[in-house]
Amino acid sequence: MSDMVPDKIFFVKGVGRHKEKLASFEMALRDAGIQAVNYVQVSSIFPPGCKQIPREQGLKMIKPGQITFIVMSRNETNESHRLISASIGVALPADPSTYGYLSEHHGHGMTDEECGEYAEDIAAQMLATVLDIPFDETTSWDERQDLWKLSDKIVRTSHVTQSAIGQRGLWTTVLAAAVLILDQAPPAGESK
Repeated sequence: MSDMVPDKIFFVKGVGRHKEKLASFEMALRDAGIQAVNYVQVSSIFPPGCKQIPREQGLKMIKPGQITFIVMSRNETNESHRLISASIGVALPADPSTYGYLSEHHGHGMTDEECGEYAEDIAAQMLATVLDIPFDETTSWDERQDLWKLSDKIVRTSHVTQSAIGQRGLWTTVLAAAVLILDQAPPAGESK
């Protein structure tokens, strides 16, 4: 079996509401556009050389029933007026032959911006430790972000986040996901 290193990645987010908890999750998957795949949740490495593609392009590359690897953050509530959020943070190295990090975070009472920045910070911290970039965990996110940008080792951080407020009598589910796409071409000398 050849190496299973994804060469493309795209990000989705969604929110779902239903009186049943599982159906609420299904609605969030539908809102994100990934309801028809059999997903396998994986840990949080952004593969070296992996190209980020737009959501619309990525959704065209997956087929119903396909085994699909994802990094997912998910949160749910049945409490009225409860603010929930789910985020995937991204930290990419300047060297594209080096791997980056994805982080999952879900929060209660956190806005999109707060949850997203937290997830982004976690991903950047993980990347900073493998790139030997010194940082002080007690400094603010903005100070650490400036330090990492000055190091020329971390090129970009970002996040995708979904939040929602719970409604009386319904389950509310939010999710954010990174969908990893494997090259479908057969190895040289093999046919499909």
